[in-house]
Amino acid sequence: MISQFFVLSQRGDNIVFRDYRGDVQKGSAEIFFRKVKFWKDDGEEEAPPVFNVDGVNYFHVKVVGLLFVATTRVNMSPSLVLELLQRIARVIKDYLGILNEDSIRKNFVLVYELLDEVIDFGYVQTTSTEVLKSYVFNEPIVIDAARLQPLNPASMFMQGTKRMPGTAVTKSVVANDPGGRKREEIFVDIIEKISVTFSSSGYILTSEIDGTIQMKSYLSGNPEIRLALNEDLAIGTSGGRATYGIFQDLNCFSFVHHTDYRSSSGSGSVILDDCNFHESVRLDSFDIDRTLSLVPPDGEFPVMNYRMTQEFKPPFRINTLIEEAGSLRAEVILKISAEFPSNITANTIIVQMPLPKYTARATFELEAGAVGQTTDFKESTKRLEWGLKKASFLRYISGGSEHTLRAKLTFSQELHGNITKEAGPVSLTFTIPMYNVSKLQVKYLQIAKKSSSYNPYRWVRYVTQANSYVARI
Repeated sequence: MISQFFVLSQRGDNIVFRDYRGDVQKGSAEIFFRKVKFWKDDGEEEAPPVFNVDGVNYFHVKVVGLLFVATTRVNMSPSLVLELLQRIARVIKDYLGILNEDSIRKNFVLVYELLDEVIDFGYVQTTSTEVLKSYVFNEPIVIDAARLQPLNPASMFMQGTKRMPGTAVTKSVVANDPGGRKREEIFVDIIEKISVTFSSSGYILTSEIDGTIQMKSYLSGNPEIRLALNEDLAIGTSGGRATYGIFQDLNCFSFVHHTDYRSSSGSGSVILDDCNFHESVRLDSFDIDRTLSLVPPDGEFPVMNYRMTQEFKPPFRINTLIEEAGSLRAEVILKISAEFPSNITANTIIVQMPLPKYTARATFELEAGAVGQTTDFKESTKRLEWGLKKASFLRYISGGSEHTLRAKLTFSQELHGNITKEAGPVSLTFTIPMYNVSKLQVKYLQIAKKSSSYNPYRWVRYVTQANSYVARI
């Protein structure tokens, strides 16, 4: 049972607050924010997603800078509540189009109506945008997308001077376009989060891809869609057995019903360890020609989730060298190599490296001609941070490029033992639009025609992000 739900800004302002049961004190939002802001426990820098204060369990997720929080006094499954918070954020975004503090404040009546339909007296009813459309009647006040900051989710899919429309990110599922007409279009996003661990010698120790095919439909009449993937796609290892399942998008997460599955394609160039599908997906011909059939519900939803541990070429290589320069000094050399095609560009690259705890100062030297790069020494956490962000609206980090940083460290006491055991590992976060390492592709997107003139817009986009990208020293 959920006792309370509230949304806080990064400053701690209470944007939305709903008390469902009255068994938790009214000041819980202030207690939560104070605890999160000044969290110091066992050396952790940030508060965990779940913690307990005075008998109240606090669950929270951060979505586009906003804190979505639920409280309860009973013992509930953390994964269930965290998934619920993510789905509430998704439902609000489906209705408002843009999820930020301004859009929520301008649409507070609609948001409260949604919350009352999603949760009733602490019990979850539904998180389906399509089902909610039958019960929610307020119209959203549309926020102008031009007022967003330049680096918004839509900009992840910019590629050079060509830009795919970001309306799927900023468009409500219930509001019409100006003029009263509804633009017929559908967006399919293949989003992959990769985890790689490099040894100190540069060899790959572990590698994994967690991917999802997201869909957002603005097609009237809910026509049937056929989505084709790679014909050489294989599920599980060659000759082995794998599992896939159907997961529910409605009443609270009856997540995966497993079914034994044997791939008929043998060993293909793309081998997924396992996958699951949305409940609306029909798999009648998936084993034959790797096509998925579905009637998409309203709102954004995951068509397919998949996991892959097959070897792949990592998009970045990290080389680190630490040299002692006396008893109280050392030099760190970091080199980042972009090993993807030169016509692909990456953005929001951040390199972090923990330094020895007795580091007193760090000075940085960038390579000649470096533009748009930032360096910082976080003295409180003894951490080096190097940002390789775009220098202007059209500048990115291109494939095939190399970037080097030199950091000169000064210590408050003499070195004892091996400095490499006191520093590292190096971690990397990044986003690469229009690129995926698994080579999983959408070959075509077929929509059942209502008439000969019916030709909706189809957009297929790819993005690769770092989940845990770490190099040992």
